[in-house]
Amino acid sequence: MAPASLPLSVSCAPGSSRPLAASPGPSVAAAAASQLPTSSRSSERRRVPGLALAAAPGVGGRKGGGRWRAGISSFSSFLPPFFTWNKGEKAVRLKEELLDAIAPLDRGAEATPEDKERVEQIVQQLEAVNQVKEPLKSDLLNGKWELLYTTSTSILQPQRPKYLRPFGKIYQAINADTLRAQNMETYPYFNQVTANLVPLNPRRVAVKFDYFKIFSLIPIKAPGSGKGELEVTYLDEELRVSRGDKGNLFVLKMVDPTYRVPL
Repeated sequence: MAPASLPLSVSCAPGSSRPLAASPGPSVAAAAASQLPTSSRSSERRRVPGLALAAAPGVGGRKGGGRWRAGISSFSSFLPPFFTWNKGEKAVRLKEELLDAIAPLDRGAEATPEDKERVEQIVQQLEAVNQVKEPLKSDLLNGKWELLYTTSTSILQPQRPKYLRPFGKIYQAINADTLRAQNMETYPYFNQVTANLVPLNPRRVAVKFDYFKIFSLIPIKAPGSGKGELEVTYLDEELRVSRGDKGNLFVLKMVDPTYRVPL
Protein backbone atom coordinates (compact mmCIF):
# COMPACT_ATOMS: atom_id res chain seq x y z
CA MET A 1 0.00 0.00 0.00
CA ALA A 2 1.35 3.41 -0.87
CA PRO A 3 1.76 5.51 2.26
CA ALA A 4 0.47 8.57 0.46
CA SER A 5 -2.92 6.98 0.52
CA LEU A 6 -3.33 8.25 4.08
CA PRO A 7 -3.08 11.97 3.34
CA LEU A 8 -2.79 12.62 6.95
CA SER A 9 -6.09 11.85 8.09
CA VAL A 10 -6.17 14.24 5.74
CA SER A 11 -6.99 13.53 2.48
CA CYS A 12 -5.88 13.18 2.52
CA ALA A 13 -10.11 15.99 9.06
CA PRO A 14 -13.34 27.23 19.72
CA GLY A 15 -15.71 37.63 32.45
CA SER A 16 -18.80 37.65 31.62
CA SER A 17 -20.66 40.87 31.72
CA ARG A 18 -23.54 40.30 34.05
CA PRO A 19 -26.16 43.03 34.18
CA LEU A 20 -26.43 44.60 37.61
CA ALA A 21 -29.78 44.15 39.27
CA ALA A 22 -31.40 43.91 42.67
CA SER A 23 -30.74 41.38 45.33
CA PRO A 24 -31.99 37.90 44.35
CA GLY A 25 -35.24 36.60 45.80
CA PRO A 26 -34.66 33.96 48.41
CA SER A 27 -36.26 31.04 46.62
CA VAL A 28 -34.56 31.51 43.26
CA ALA A 29 -31.15 32.43 44.70
CA ALA A 30 -31.22 29.47 47.06
CA ALA A 31 -32.09 27.12 44.21
CA ALA A 32 -29.22 28.40 42.12
CA ALA A 33 -26.76 28.40 45.00
CA SER A 34 -27.61 24.81 45.87
CA GLN A 35 -26.13 23.73 42.54
CA LEU A 36 -22.76 25.36 43.27
CA PRO A 37 -19.80 24.03 45.29
CA THR A 38 -19.47 25.38 48.84
CA SER A 39 -16.67 27.78 47.88
CA SER A 40 -18.75 29.13 44.97
CA ARG A 41 -21.80 29.63 47.21
CA SER A 42 -19.69 31.66 49.61
CA SER A 43 -18.43 33.78 46.71
CA GLU A 44 -21.99 34.30 45.46
CA ARG A 45 -23.06 35.46 48.92
CA ARG A 46 -20.26 38.00 48.97
CA ARG A 47 -21.45 39.47 45.66
CA VAL A 48 -25.06 39.94 46.73
CA PRO A 49 -24.53 43.30 48.56
CA GLY A 50 -23.01 44.75 45.38
CA LEU A 51 -26.07 43.73 43.41
CA ALA A 52 -28.36 45.28 46.00
CA LEU A 53 -26.61 48.67 45.65
CA ALA A 54 -27.51 48.77 41.98
CA ALA A 55 -31.09 47.64 42.45
CA ALA A 56 -33.43 48.51 39.60
CA PRO A 57 -37.12 49.27 40.14
CA GLY A 58 -39.68 46.57 39.60
CA VAL A 59 -40.76 45.84 36.03
CA GLY A 60 -43.79 47.97 35.14
CA GLY A 61 -43.66 49.55 38.60
CA ARG A 62 -44.45 46.26 40.25
CA LYS A 63 -42.58 45.36 43.40
CA GLY A 64 -40.21 42.47 43.16
CA GLY A 65 -39.16 43.02 39.52
CA GLY A 66 -35.54 43.69 40.50
CA ARG A 67 -35.50 40.57 42.60
CA TRP A 68 -36.77 38.56 39.62
CA ARG A 69 -34.08 39.87 37.32
CA ALA A 70 -31.31 39.31 39.88
CA GLY A 71 -32.50 35.75 40.41
CA ILE A 72 -32.36 35.05 36.67
CA SER A 73 -28.89 36.61 36.46
CA SER A 74 -27.61 34.39 39.27
CA PHE A 75 -29.14 31.30 37.71
CA SER A 76 -27.73 32.13 34.25
CA SER A 77 -24.21 32.17 35.67
CA PHE A 78 -24.73 28.49 36.45
CA LEU A 79 -25.79 27.50 32.92
CA PRO A 80 -22.49 27.56 30.98
CA PRO A 81 -20.66 25.06 33.25
CA PHE A 82 -23.76 22.89 33.22
CA PHE A 83 -23.90 22.76 29.42
CA THR A 84 -20.14 22.17 29.17
CA TRP A 85 -20.53 19.23 31.52
CA ASN A 86 -23.47 17.98 29.48
CA LYS A 87 -21.43 18.08 26.25
CA GLY A 88 -18.64 16.15 27.91
CA GLU A 89 -21.00 13.45 29.12
CA LYS A 90 -22.58 13.16 25.69
CA ALA A 91 -19.15 12.90 24.04
CA VAL A 92 -18.21 9.99 26.34
CA ARG A 93 -21.39 8.14 25.40
CA LEU A 94 -20.95 8.81 21.67
CA LYS A 95 -17.32 7.70 21.70
CA GLU A 96 -18.32 4.40 23.28
CA GLU A 97 -21.05 3.97 20.68
CA LEU A 98 -18.62 4.79 17.85
CA LEU A 99 -15.94 2.38 19.05
CA ASP A 100 -18.54 -0.39 19.36
CA ALA A 101 -19.75 0.32 15.81
CA ILE A 102 -16.30 0.23 14.16
CA ALA A 103 -14.76 -2.62 16.20
CA PRO A 104 -15.88 -5.46 13.86
CA LEU A 105 -15.26 -3.54 10.60
CA ASP A 106 -11.51 -4.21 10.08
CA ARG A 107 -10.72 -0.45 9.94
CA GLY A 108 -13.62 -0.09 7.47
CA ALA A 109 -12.59 -2.76 4.97
CA GLU A 110 -15.54 -4.96 5.99
CA ALA A 111 -18.06 -2.12 6.32
CA THR A 112 -21.34 -2.41 4.41
CA PRO A 113 -23.16 0.71 3.17
CA GLU A 114 -25.39 0.41 6.24
CA ASP A 115 -22.35 0.21 8.52
CA LYS A 116 -20.85 3.33 6.91
CA GLU A 117 -24.11 5.24 7.32
CA ARG A 118 -24.35 4.29 11.00
CA VAL A 119 -20.75 5.34 11.65
CA GLU A 120 -21.28 8.62 9.80
CA GLN A 121 -24.35 9.44 11.89
CA ILE A 122 -22.52 8.79 15.16
CA VAL A 123 -19.52 10.84 14.00
CA GLN A 124 -21.71 13.81 13.05
CA GLN A 125 -23.23 13.80 16.55
CA LEU A 126 -19.74 13.61 18.07
CA GLU A 127 -18.53 16.52 15.91
CA ALA A 128 -21.48 18.57 17.18
CA VAL A 129 -20.20 18.34 20.78
CA ASN A 130 -16.53 18.97 19.94
CA GLN A 131 -15.10 21.40 22.53
CA VAL A 132 -11.68 21.99 20.91
CA LYS A 133 -12.60 24.68 18.40
CA GLU A 134 -9.02 25.44 17.29
CA PRO A 135 -7.26 22.06 17.23
CA LEU A 136 -4.11 23.35 15.51
CA LYS A 137 -3.48 25.44 18.64
CA SER A 138 -4.09 22.54 21.02
CA ASP A 139 -1.41 20.29 22.53
CA LEU A 140 -3.96 17.47 22.32
CA LEU A 141 -3.22 17.18 18.60
CA ASN A 142 0.47 16.37 19.09
CA GLY A 143 1.67 12.78 19.14
CA LYS A 144 1.20 9.40 17.52
CA TRP A 145 -2.30 8.24 16.57
CA GLU A 146 -3.51 4.80 15.51
CA LEU A 147 -5.97 4.55 12.62
CA LEU A 148 -9.15 2.78 13.76
CA TYR A 149 -11.49 3.41 10.85
CA THR A 150 -11.52 5.08 7.45
CA THR A 151 -13.62 5.22 4.29
CA SER A 152 -10.50 5.66 2.10
CA THR A 153 -10.28 2.80 -0.39
CA SER A 154 -6.66 3.72 -1.20
CA ILE A 155 -5.78 2.74 2.38
CA LEU A 156 -8.15 -0.18 2.79
CA GLN A 157 -7.49 -1.77 -0.66
CA PRO A 158 -10.77 -3.75 -0.48
CA GLN A 159 -10.27 -5.04 -4.04
CA ARG A 160 -7.22 -7.02 -2.92
CA PRO A 161 -7.38 -10.45 -1.29
CA LYS A 162 -7.34 -9.98 2.47
CA TYR A 163 -3.87 -11.51 2.83
CA LEU A 164 -2.44 -8.81 0.51
CA ARG A 165 -3.91 -5.89 2.43
CA PRO A 166 -1.88 -4.11 5.12
CA PHE A 167 -3.08 -5.92 8.23
CA GLY A 168 -0.63 -4.51 10.78
CA LYS A 169 -1.42 -1.30 12.64
CA ILE A 170 -1.32 2.01 10.78
CA TYR A 171 -0.18 5.14 12.58
CA GLN A 172 -0.17 8.84 11.91
CA ALA A 173 1.84 11.36 13.89
CA ILE A 174 1.34 15.13 13.96
CA ASN A 175 3.40 17.85 15.62
CA ALA A 176 1.54 21.13 15.26
CA ASP A 177 4.42 23.14 16.74
CA THR A 178 6.81 22.12 13.95
CA LEU A 179 4.05 21.66 11.31
CA ARG A 180 5.24 18.13 10.55
CA ALA A 181 3.32 14.91 10.00
CA GLN A 182 4.14 11.27 9.35
CA ASN A 183 2.20 8.17 8.23
CA MET A 184 3.55 4.75 9.24
CA GLU A 185 2.46 1.29 8.17
CA THR A 186 3.53 -1.77 10.11
CA TYR A 187 3.42 -5.43 9.03
CA PRO A 188 3.95 -6.46 6.28
CA TYR A 189 5.17 -3.40 4.34
CA PHE A 190 6.53 -0.96 6.96
CA ASN A 191 6.23 1.96 4.55
CA GLN A 192 6.41 5.55 5.78
CA VAL A 193 5.82 9.04 4.45
CA THR A 194 6.60 12.42 6.01
CA ALA A 195 5.01 15.76 5.16
CA ASN A 196 4.95 19.48 5.89
CA LEU A 197 1.73 21.11 7.04
CA VAL A 198 0.50 24.53 5.96
CA PRO A 199 -2.31 25.94 8.15
CA LEU A 200 -5.35 27.14 6.21
CA ASN A 201 -7.44 27.97 9.28
CA PRO A 202 -7.46 26.81 12.96
CA ARG A 203 -8.97 23.45 11.93
CA ARG A 204 -7.59 22.71 8.46
CA VAL A 205 -4.14 22.25 6.95
CA ALA A 206 -2.73 21.66 3.51
CA VAL A 207 -0.40 18.66 3.42
CA LYS A 208 2.70 18.48 1.22
CA PHE A 209 4.53 15.15 1.30
CA ASP A 210 8.31 15.33 1.11
CA TYR A 211 9.76 11.80 1.51
CA PHE A 212 8.58 8.22 1.28
CA LYS A 213 10.41 5.31 2.87
CA ILE A 214 9.94 1.87 1.35
CA PHE A 215 10.19 -0.90 3.96
CA SER A 216 11.27 1.92 6.33
CA LEU A 217 14.70 1.88 4.67
CA ILE A 218 14.78 3.34 1.18
CA PRO A 219 14.03 7.11 1.06
CA ILE A 220 12.36 8.44 -2.08
CA LYS A 221 11.56 12.09 -2.69
CA ALA A 222 7.80 12.60 -3.04
CA PRO A 223 6.46 13.84 -6.38
CA GLY A 224 4.93 17.31 -6.59
CA SER A 225 1.49 15.74 -6.82
CA GLY A 226 1.86 14.28 -3.32
CA LYS A 227 -0.45 16.61 -1.42
CA GLY A 228 -3.83 16.79 0.26
CA GLU A 229 -5.79 18.51 3.02
CA LEU A 230 -6.84 17.61 6.54
CA GLU A 231 -9.59 19.05 8.74
CA VAL A 232 -9.79 18.04 12.39
CA THR A 233 -13.49 17.91 13.25
CA TYR A 234 -13.30 16.31 16.70
CA LEU A 235 -10.42 16.20 19.18
CA ASP A 236 -9.86 15.20 22.78
CA GLU A 237 -7.05 13.46 24.68
CA GLU A 238 -8.16 10.03 23.45
CA LEU A 239 -9.82 10.34 20.05
CA ARG A 240 -9.47 12.36 16.85
CA VAL A 241 -11.83 12.57 13.88
CA SER A 242 -10.55 14.04 10.63
CA ARG A 243 -12.01 14.61 7.18
CA GLY A 244 -10.00 14.80 3.99
CA ASP A 245 -10.40 16.88 0.86
CA LYS A 246 -11.68 13.86 -1.08
CA GLY A 247 -14.54 13.30 1.36
CA ASN A 248 -12.93 10.48 3.34
CA LEU A 249 -13.47 10.01 7.05
CA PHE A 250 -10.70 9.03 9.50
CA VAL A 251 -11.09 7.96 13.14
CA LEU A 252 -7.90 7.63 15.21
CA LYS A 253 -6.97 6.99 18.84
CA MET A 254 -4.00 8.48 20.70
CA VAL A 255 -1.23 6.00 21.50
CA ASP A 256 1.84 8.17 22.27
CA PRO A 257 1.49 11.91 23.00
CA THR A 258 5.29 12.29 23.31
CA TYR A 259 6.16 11.10 19.79
CA ARG A 260 8.10 13.57 17.61
CA VAL A 261 8.02 13.53 13.81
CA PRO A 262 11.52 13.63 12.24
CA LEU A 263 12.46 17.02 10.84
